Amino acid sequence: MATKKEKPLAEKFAEAKGRVEGLKKRPSNDQLLELYAYYKQATDGDVTGSRPGMLDLKGRAKFDAWAKAKGTGKDDAMKKYVALVDRLSAELG
Repeated sequence: MATKKEKPLAEKFAEAKGRVEGLKKRPSNDQLLELYAYYKQATDGDVTGSRPGMLDLKGRAKFDAWAKAKGTGKDDAMKKYVALVDRLSAELG
């Protein structure tokens, strides 16, 4: 009996990115920031540069979310991103 081979993490990550774009309902801002943080951490590593200024609310929120994921390894960030997309798919369709 053949066992089903586990997909590589990078493949799961790419599929999750496609699935999140096809959700029926828009995730909340907090969920979007969490997705952004894990995606950026997985693709670019730790946040760099300076925090955007007071008037750039969206930029600041994204920077802060990404900064919370600082120190998370690439594979861990991918796993957390995939798990979050799985949860959102179940909640939002």
